[in-house]
Amino acid sequence: MQRRILVVVGTRPEAVKMAPVVHALRGCAWAECRVLATGQHRELLDRTLAFFGIVPDRDLDLMRPGQGLADLTARTIAAMDPVLADEGPDLVLLQGDTTTVLAAALSAFYRRVPIGHVEAGLRTGDLTRPFPEEGNRRLVAPLASVHFAPTEQARQNLLRENVPAAAIHVVGNTAVDAVQWAARAVDPAQFAPAPGRRLLLVTAHRRESLGEPLLQLCAALTALVQRPDVEVLFPVHPNPSVRAAVSRHLGVHARLRLCDPLDYAEMVAAMQASTLILTDSGGVQEEAPTLGKPVLVLRDVTERPEGVAVGAARLCGMDRDRIVGAATTLLDDPAAYAAMAMVRFPYGDGRSARAIADILAGIDRRGDATGRTR
Repeated sequence: MQRRILVVVGTRPEAVKMAPVVHALRGCAWAECRVLATGQHRELLDRTLAFFGIVPDRDLDLMRPGQGLADLTARTIAAMDPVLADEGPDLVLLQGDTTTVLAAALSAFYRRVPIGHVEAGLRTGDLTRPFPEEGNRRLVAPLASVHFAPTEQARQNLLRENVPAAAIHVVGNTAVDAVQWAARAVDPAQFAPAPGRRLLLVTAHRRESLGEPLLQLCAALTALVQRPDVEVLFPVHPNPSVRAAVSRHLGVHARLRLCDPLDYAEMVAAMQASTLILTDSGGVQEEAPTLGKPVLVLRDVTERPEGVAVGAARLCGMDRDRIVGAATTLLDDPAAYAAMAMVRFPYGDGRSARAIADILAGIDRRGDATGRTR
């Protein structure tokens, strides 16, 4: 008998990381995989799903200009409830820590539908960093029936929160599945710097980065782009506060390019073309080591410490001098650069989606996702 799995996605990172899972489940005879898009991010979500050849079965189209967290959460729960009643899923599968994930988890919980959480167990230990993601993922954990942890560290975090060991499965991160597939399908030449120059790829979007931290980053980039051997590519997040600050404090420079957000395929190509990546993105921290690209993490803490532990990433925070110092070292010291620019797999081997499908199939044979035997 088939089981209906409802995969919920709302943002580009969710679409990226769930696309391999959707394809894996759709290749299983036991599963009927349905995809629900909330539209928390609209254009970026649509373009990413299209890149992976996925058409949502249901679309809530919730994105509104200037939407706040409370409003989005409330509208998502209200819109999800009738969909769950109509779809009647055996399990709702969620990924990560967005507002979509929290609201969908609450909706499924209210309907007594088991929840599977992909990328479970990431923690910084600080509810304000990242905000609101740290709170979202902590709140989802007690509601979930099955937890797909990307690493052993994530598993240990869940165990400390009294999640039953039998409900936790270490499967790696599906971001690695996605980036390995995408890297074979894109051409980095479109982002290649001029001969004799090296590309620094920059992303910054987190709420805690707004204000003075973002100004510190702008000052660091202004200093780094004075080097004649450096080009900077900065896809600017659509958040009006980010755009206003970046436009105001990064003047026109021939070797500093500000652009609209890149779609997923373009982002993977830009990473491949880059020498060094500066980011506050969690997904980029997972993807870059797979491509052998050093990462300067523009945060003081990270829920992805594995990349730092293996030497693929370095915490710099949003401090001008720390950013400039770390980047300068890597640009001027070939040995230091080579030590970070090794291809590594701290977050998985590219077979995470298959592992998730196999585990869900096993649950189907043994009992439901809460561990009860049927």
